[in-house]
Amino acid sequence: MKKICIAGMFVGAAAIIYSCSSPAHVEKDSNANLSNYKTYMWVDVKASENDASSRATAFADVSVHNSVNTELNKWGWQEATDNPYVLVSYDVLVERNVETQSDPVYSQPYSRFYYNPYTRRWSTIYYPSQFLGYQQYQAPVSEATVTISMMDADTDKKIWQGWTTERLSGGLSDLDIKKSVRNIFKESGNAATP
Repeated sequence: MKKICIAGMFVGAAAIIYSCSSPAHVEKDSNANLSNYKTYMWVDVKASENDASSRATAFADVSVHNSVNTELNKWGWQEATDNPYVLVSYDVLVERNVETQSDPVYSQPYSRFYYNPYTRRWSTIYYPSQFLGYQQYQAPVSEATVTISMMDADTDKKIWQGWTTERLSGGLSDLDIKKSVRNIFKESGNAATP
C-alpha cells in the first residue's frame, strides 16, 4: 500500500509539472509528407551571408541538438553528414520585460471596547479585515522562445516549424531547453507517421 501511495504522489507531481507547461505552436507545409524524409543535418542560422559572429546562445547548442535529435529519432529519422533530406536549425530568443502584477490589499483587523451599563462590564467588538483593492507594481520577467525549423534540403522550402515560449525562473537552463523542445514535438505529435 505504501508503494502505491508513493507512486501516486510521483504521478500527481508529474501531472502538475506537465500541466503547467507553456503552449507550443507548430506549422507544417500541407504539401510536405514528413514520412518521406529519413535523414537530417543541422545548419547554422546567421543574420546575413557575411555574418561571421558566433551565436549568442552557443551554450545551448548541445542541449538543443541532443533534445531535438532524441525527438527526431522517435520519428525514425537519422542525422546525416551529407546528402540529407532535411536541414534543421534552431533559434533561442531570451527577452527581458516588465510585467504589471497585482496583490490584494486588506485592512488590518481591529477591536473596539464598549461598556454595557446593564451588566456593568466591558466587552469587545471585533472588526475583521476587509478587502480594499489591489496594489499594482512592475516586476521584471524573463522569457525564452525556442524555435525549431526544418527545410527541404533540395528546395530550401520550409516544411515544418515549431516554437514555444517559457517563463524563466533564473537563467536559461538545460532543463528549460529540454522542456521547450519536448513541448514543441508533443504538439506536433508523430508528424513523420503517415
